[in-house]
Amino acid sequence: MISKKMEDGFNNQIAAEFYSAHLYLAMAAYLESIDLPGFANWMRIQFQEEEFHAHKMFDYVIERDGRAALKGFEAPPFEWKSPLDVFETAYSHEQKVTSMINNLVDIAIEEKDHASNIFLQWFVNEQVEEEASAKSIIQQLKLLGESKAGLFQVDREMGQRIFTPPTAA
Repeated sequence: MISKKMEDGFNNQIAAEFYSAHLYLAMAAYLESIDLPGFANWMRIQFQEEEFHAHKMFDYVIERDGRAALKGFEAPPFEWKSPLDVFETAYSHEQKVTSMINNLVDIAIEEKDHASNIFLQWFVNEQVEEEASAKSIIQQLKLLGESKAGLFQVDREMGQRIFTPPTAA
């Protein structure tokens, strides 16, 4: 059985994961509006990943005899200055999510909830990957500078990304 404090922490994180999904979908819409379908595809995949994370936590709370409570969240922004601004926003957001996951781990340790701690380690590792991925794209965009040809090439590469549901180790 999951503690009330742990359950509340997971429910807050589920809302944050759904917000993240909507943020990435808003970013996809912006990128489509400036004719960068590859970058938009990358963000649509992020949307799917974040929804997967929310569902994984939702199911975990239920599996532990808790009550998954869906909470509302504010609408994400829908305008950015540039593709670089989009990815800097995504990187900053992933850093915030990492902090939230780390706080959940702290609660699990405090509550001596070993099962939740083990479950959350998958998300800890996932956040390392999420941050590294966004940071790498930021670096590429900075290297491109004003190169339209370079932006076109990176956009094509981003269009190759596909969603593969992650598996737990």
